[in-house]
Amino acid sequence: MTTTSEFTRTLTRALDLDSRLEDDPGALREFPLMPYGEAVDMGQAADGTPLIDPRLFDGPEFFRNPYPYYRIMRDHYPVYHDKLHNCYYVTRYDDITECYFDDEGFNTIPKGSSSGVLGNTQLELSGIEHRRRRNLYGQHLVGQSLKLRVPAIERLAREMIENWDDQAREGVSWIEDRDGVRTIEIGKAFANDFPISVVCDILGFPKDARGKFFYWYKSMMSGLGGSAAQKQGLEARQDLEDYIEGIVEARRKEPTYLYDEEGNPVGKDIISKLCESQIDGDYLSTEEITSNIALIVGGGGETTRGAILNMLYLLLQHPEQFDAVMADASLWDAAFHETLRHSTPIGGQPRHNTYDIEMHGVKIPAGSLVHMVDFSANHDERIFSEPETFDIFRPDLYKGKLLRSGYRKEGRCSHMAFGVGPHLCPGAWISHQEATIGCRILSEHMKNPRINVERMPKDIDGESLRPMGLVSVDALWIDYDIEDRP
Repeated sequence: MTTTSEFTRTLTRALDLDSRLEDDPGALREFPLMPYGEAVDMGQAADGTPLIDPRLFDGPEFFRNPYPYYRIMRDHYPVYHDKLHNCYYVTRYDDITECYFDDEGFNTIPKGSSSGVLGNTQLELSGIEHRRRRNLYGQHLVGQSLKLRVPAIERLAREMIENWDDQAREGVSWIEDRDGVRTIEIGKAFANDFPISVVCDILGFPKDARGKFFYWYKSMMSGLGGSAAQKQGLEARQDLEDYIEGIVEARRKEPTYLYDEEGNPVGKDIISKLCESQIDGDYLSTEEITSNIALIVGGGGETTRGAILNMLYLLLQHPEQFDAVMADASLWDAAFHETLRHSTPIGGQPRHNTYDIEMHGVKIPAGSLVHMVDFSANHDERIFSEPETFDIFRPDLYKGKLLRSGYRKEGRCSHMAFGVGPHLCPGAWISHQEATIGCRILSEHMKNPRINVERMPKDIDGESLRPMGLVSVDALWIDYDIEDRP
């Protein structure tokens, strides 16, 4: 319940900021790049509260250095009404958790945010219909079904690494051998394509379709959000559906299987499973199967790529933690969870509220665009001590199996990278497996790995490594020792 004084302070701050914007009619404003962890001064309200200029959200300072601004929002504007972009931001861990579980008040992801390219996925559904569709394929990405995928993940990781020597001899731009040291860009050499190879394999696409699969994935991901590349994304989505139609017809008659390293079948691939799935006694249509596949492709690609690059980038900047992980492979799970808490490649989830809602004295009209800012929740000092510090041993982070219900017991909480509740990312578990297995196998292969600082982007001082901020590492250059080769 909001008190009169709380409402008065909120109104005063809003009027102060509106007045400042009226004094500066320019649509754009350049904000200085501040030392990492420090916020630019955007003025104060009459009561001394720091103001936030929403034009900040469009510039490089916020993308590079977001966390001091999220701290201001959590402390003073836990529900921030961004009038410039016509949306609301929810930034505290507890509030976001409550909203994610409120399947009536915040029931769906806004219409059109994914359906334009991916098709009619369950992302934009809610309630019973969402649960039924999600379970159609979600059951194949958890538990025993997920364990059956591990041999394929390990095999594909080793196959990619085995190609490095040939690529070095061919003179590709991302691998160079010199004086017993290999310099390699892990994104192009591994992380960009590894998750897509895994998804392609476990879905059950023929090997000769691998090249087309990369085209479908990259085109559809580029076309999300109504960008200029949407036309190509839509064309790729139609091409994918046309291709799948023939596969579905064949798999309905004769399913295909995944195999272990000895060539023994370990279970049907996901396309074969989807062909057997029914809703209300009717088999899924080709379009419905395509939409499920497109969603798996989207969720299992960019997220895992970012997790692999971010995890290695952070561990190699904390060599004592990297050494601990190398000495005890079970710590890869802790490294994964702390990476997604500290620097998740997944920023949050948008919602529309079903009816008028009031939170922290802010009235949110029905149908508003509300952003659940997972970035901020993961750095909420009410939950995580010294949240800007990367520490795989932190005692306040839950590091066990990902749970849709989340985890909050005995002073430990789960990170919010995949959300919680009904819309928790369905690819979370396989992304976890891919990232930890991929990084483990990579690290076992590389002797004495270290970041090639010279080739990495620098921060504003021109010397220290550029922080990740709101984006994943784009390219990660690593040096490691190798035997001299002719």
